[in-house]
Amino acid sequence: MSTLLVLCESKSGKLKAVTREAVSAAAKIAKALNASVVAVHIGEVEDAAGLGAFGAGKVIQAVSPELTAYSTEGFAQAAAEVIKTAKPIAVFIPATIRGKDLGPRLAARLGHTLLSDCTDVRVAGGKIEIMRPMYAGKVNMWARPTSECPLIGLRPKAFLAEETGTAAAQVESRNVTVDAGKIRARVVEEKLQEGGPVDVTEADIIVSGGRGLKGPENFGMIEELAKILGASVGASRAAVDAGWRPHSEQVGQTGKVVSPTLYVAVAISGAVQHLAGMNSSRVIVAINKDADAPIFKVATYGIVGDAFQVVPALTEAIGKAKAEG
Repeated sequence: MSTLLVLCESKSGKLKAVTREAVSAAAKIAKALNASVVAVHIGEVEDAAGLGAFGAGKVIQAVSPELTAYSTEGFAQAAAEVIKTAKPIAVFIPATIRGKDLGPRLAARLGHTLLSDCTDVRVAGGKIEIMRPMYAGKVNMWARPTSECPLIGLRPKAFLAEETGTAAAQVESRNVTVDAGKIRARVVEEKLQEGGPVDVTEADIIVSGGRGLKGPENFGMIEELAKILGASVGASRAAVDAGWRPHSEQVGQTGKVVSPTLYVAVAISGAVQHLAGMNSSRVIVAINKDADAPIFKVATYGIVGDAFQVVPALTEAIGKAKAEG
């Protein structure tokens, strides 16, 4: 039986949501191709067997003393060894910051095609096809890789994590060989931010503000709306460049690409670079006083009005609705 591999990601010893999304996407393709899904995690993780609920029949944990922390060269060596042994027909990689770092290195090492930041996958004529945005999101292209074992990067939040299986996945720990001399950069210390909102790349709901808010002090109302929605705060490049918000919140072509369930754009005109980073969101709500703003062309719902009046009223209305149950 043919095999599809999924490279997993974890944080603090637990699998990240993007892993379950990638396994679910692979499971749908595997069903159409009568193939099996094998998940691969570099290092050990406590909830590996749980991937069986999302369609993985087996989880391989590649272990080595050199893999206690992420390094491009070390992880690429380990993943390449597992891929060569498994001989899959395709490898799915979450298109996170780590995935975008690891994917090209793996593709070069293995001599395989890399298709990055894909937003959909399907099987047509017995072959895997992928959809990915092009030209800053103006065009969605379906492509069919022709090389052996393509590496397919899946955009976070573009795929639903669906529990389709019932049995726990078989977990296998496998020792891999890593040449320590080829690891040119190592993690020596991690400083983790305690608490705080979910990163925008993993958030289900994002409330973003733009230059139309006129200053950093007015992001307070964005934070209030985000809090009541259980959302993360995002920002346009203009707001970040002005020093109003940190770069970690920047959404767009030069920031982070997001695909939340709900994206609320406040006082953001909708420059093409920003649209490229969020136009795959499932529901987009735009609030802008300019009825001709480009953001309305991609919005599911649009509110033409002054953000300084609309946002507080919206926050109050949602708060009352939640209080009333």
